[in-house]
Amino acid sequence: MDLLNRTDPSSVSLDEVKADQILSLTHNMLLFISSQTPLIRKLTHSYFSQVYLDPETSHPKLVISPQGDSATYTDTWQQLPDLPGRFDTTLNVISVQGFSCGRHYWEIDVSEKTYWELGVTYPSIPRKGNTEDCWLGRGVESWCVEFFDGEYTAWHGGLPHQLPFTKRFSRIGVLCSFPAGLVTFLEVENMTPLFSFCAGTFSDCLHLAVCPGHDHKGANANPIVICNASSPTSDQG
Repeated sequence: MDLLNRTDPSSVSLDEVKADQILSLTHNMLLFISSQTPLIRKLTHSYFSQVYLDPETSHPKLVISPQGDSATYTDTWQQLPDLPGRFDTTLNVISVQGFSCGRHYWEIDVSEKTYWELGVTYPSIPRKGNTEDCWLGRGVESWCVEFFDGEYTAWHGGLPHQLPFTKRFSRIGVLCSFPAGLVTFLEVENMTPLFSFCAGTFSDCLHLAVCPGHDHKGANANPIVICNASSPTSDQG
């Protein structure tokens, strides 16, 4: 491994046979990964955990569906009780349910949206004022992936990680594993991993958190929707 780290790729000489072997190996690896998509989907779906958005935490410019499964931006500031848990600056809402053990998986529909953020957060995330920590992933309390103007960014602790994707995905999966200390984001159609955070040991329970974003000049009117499984299960081991 040390030799590989010290080797300048430009100094490696490949003849046609070696080049073909490497291309063949790469192709076979990609085929293997692709062939595992049904297995990965079955595994993640076994961790489906049903959640509902908590209207008592939603920003006054978010409309939460009666079923608690979607959030839609509105230009109208709704006259809602100024509760301690309500976000008053960032367009966030978190789930009623929090989880402190096991493995949990959710899928979120972001079809036709040009701006959104989603992830998981501790209940201690700041809710009031203009502090940057109120935004998902900007503080140590939350982890998220953001999509804005065609670019994907993973955030935690205020540190951005630009992701090498340009396609506008329609559904995003979030997998949280307490035993592994991981938060993983996936593109659902092909179960392609987008980014994983290695958090180690979580210090509190985690809630699903979403931000549907502002209307983005009329291009971001669609809601952000939690695709709850009809028969959700979660691994509490």
